[in-house]
Amino acid sequence: MLFLILSIICSVTVGVIFKVARKYSISFTQVVAWNYVFACILCFVSFKPDLNTIDSTAPWSLYVTIGVLLPSIFLFLVESIKHMGIVKTDAAQRLSLFIPILASWLLFKEEFSILKISAFVVAVPALLLILTKNTENTKNKWGYPAIVLIGFGMIDILFKQIATYTSLPYTSSLFVILGIAMSIMITVVSCEVVLKKVKININNILIGGLVGFFNFGNILFYLKAHQEFSESPSTVFAGMNMGVIIIGSLVGVLIFKEKLSKMNFIGLILALIAIVLIVISQQ
Repeated sequence: MLFLILSIICSVTVGVIFKVARKYSISFTQVVAWNYVFACILCFVSFKPDLNTIDSTAPWSLYVTIGVLLPSIFLFLVESIKHMGIVKTDAAQRLSLFIPILASWLLFKEEFSILKISAFVVAVPALLLILTKNTENTKNKWGYPAIVLIGFGMIDILFKQIATYTSLPYTSSLFVILGIAMSIMITVVSCEVVLKKVKININNILIGGLVGFFNFGNILFYLKAHQEFSESPSTVFAGMNMGVIIIGSLVGVLIFKEKLSKMNFIGLILALIAIVLIVISQQ
């Protein structure tokens, strides 16, 4: 259970870092770039990926697609936290789990149970209520968490496809994907430095290192939690998604004083119910 708790803490901490970092004059593209630099180093040291297994037969189209999506959606995640707060962003990210489930129904013709259908019926109003603006907030930039939801859902689908390549170690594939994401962000930052004369700031490196540390910690402890509960993966699945929504909501409301309406709170409760229904349906 310790690994699961640590994974939840790491996931929420990433949002907290971005929430605090927006008060400082930093470049979020540089922060995201350094995040992947540190994540790659930690991945290499922790997993010692066997890159000899990655050859021309590897699913490079999937690697590149995920490698492009990861930093892109990460930047939308940052904007969502800045404009909509931790609570709504975390909830939207966790509700993205319904995207791959919907894909399995529409694309792979998986049969749907009453529980799964019920979960969708609950999840749709949950999302709408979570993204409903407060009366005091005249600017409701719901597009950011909506893109986060769709983006992470697509990434989840693609990672599940990579998992089907059983001849390749999952950690080796993960290292390659992180490397592609890092290369893309380094290219973006290099263009900013050369064309826009943006300076490399030590604060960006430090904050990026923190994000990379907790971002990788989330991955590492999540995998270890699955090893610990190998006979009950749904426990990890439920604990992670519900834990992030609950802890993220408490941090957002109590520490950052994010204001939520009664509709938002009802939406969060419905989101938790939807996740419980999905977990039960997987039994």
